[in-house]
Amino acid sequence: MSRLAEALQRAGEPPPPAEAVELEPPVPGGPGADEPIPAPEPGVAPMAVFQGFDSRVAERLVVAETVSLMSLEQYRNLAATLHHAQVDRGIKVVMVASALGGEGKTLTAVNLALTLSGSYRREVLLIDGDMRRPSIHSIFQVPNDVGLSNALKADAQRKVSVIEISEHLSVLPSGPPAVDPMNLLTSERIRTLLLQAAARYDWVIIDTPPVGLLTDANLLAAMVDVSVLVVRAGMAPHRLIQRAAETLGRDRIIGVVLNAVDPKRADAPHYYPGYYYGPASEAKQ
Repeated sequence: MSRLAEALQRAGEPPPPAEAVELEPPVPGGPGADEPIPAPEPGVAPMAVFQGFDSRVAERLVVAETVSLMSLEQYRNLAATLHHAQVDRGIKVVMVASALGGEGKTLTAVNLALTLSGSYRREVLLIDGDMRRPSIHSIFQVPNDVGLSNALKADAQRKVSVIEISEHLSVLPSGPPAVDPMNLLTSERIRTLLLQAAARYDWVIIDTPPVGLLTDANLLAAMVDVSVLVVRAGMAPHRLIQRAAETLGRDRIIGVVLNAVDPKRADAPHYYPGYYYGPASEAKQ
């Protein structure tokens, strides 16, 4: 049972009414929808680039033949940690967050979703929870005229369709930018949507706005099972990283992704771009 469902049960509250919003089956037609991502052999990068990705980021994705084996393995390590935590604790809903923008949060969310759906063959829904500056649709080159914001608006159609990207990966874009995302994120519809998503998919990965700048991610943090905190080396001040960790809840941070560390520096630890370290206990340090 997910953290959201458990919280409602402990509070003695019934689940939000299912009629508030309903996820429809994936809509085929995303790039490569008829060609699933091949599961890579251990230690070997995939040879086929997934057609349809934004060319500006394609070479940094785990499905690209140009991706480094180091980055590929670190995303697999992160996926493996989540897999073990799911077996032990039943987690399903994961929030990928950062203190500031530009730390690689969205790319991490996309690569994690690609790894879980490709290497692990799990059913994954990737949600763009940034209704101020959405970007997931740009990476996958899919429309953003309908998405999360439409589903959460009171006057919107009750059903919302997700876009099928591959055999095991679907995407729910953010939809048109919302004037007041906080109002949407405090509605019962978001809880209903996440409950339905967790019941339908093995994993629900949510990309969020920066924790240190906006309160949107704070609202989502209370609804997810665990969080992954993304930190870009030399970017966010330590105090903002600490504040982000406190906002997410240190006990809910399952790990940290440290980006853009130059391994050639003499004083640099053995971290590489995309390197994952630490389960929740270590992430507290």
